[in-house]
Amino acid sequence: MKKLDTQSVEIIGRNRLINELLYAGIENAMSARDRGLDLVAYVDLNDQLDYFAAVPIQMKASSTRAFGIDRKYEKFPHLVMAFVWHVASPVDAVTYAMTYKDLHAIAEEMGYTKTLSWMQRNSYSCSNPSKLVIERFEQHRMTPEKWWELVTRRNIAGS
Repeated sequence: MKKLDTQSVEIIGRNRLINELLYAGIENAMSARDRGLDLVAYVDLNDQLDYFAAVPIQMKASSTRAFGIDRKYEKFPHLVMAFVWHVASPVDAVTYAMTYKDLHAIAEEMGYTKTLSWMQRNSYSCSNPSKLVIERFEQHRMTPEKWWELVTRRNIAGS
């Protein structure tokens, strides 16, 4: 199998994310420009909800396991960071999603916010996360029910 280039990984990851949202009954609006948000997931009025709920999502796709955190995303209230791993393998592909605040808590717990990278560049990335990091991510493994909960929670959606 041919190795995927970064644009292909991004497209496949975004399409997987959109498919997951649609399967969960959640609409999406993609950003026309890259200003830190890839898309907004939302639920408008329907028979299950009597309010509009929306969350901004920044998606990071990878053909392996990889994640990063960048302080530039702090400025987006209630931002959801979605990590789509193993995009080249539909059998192994998985999506984790959490608020920036949750990701930052994991980064602090792992000591990443004390690294030179964080101190100098306000970011940290890892292309081979430890078993402990993967354990912390597991509670954020997405299912249709978890997507629904994440998008429609009033405290997240700003309602």
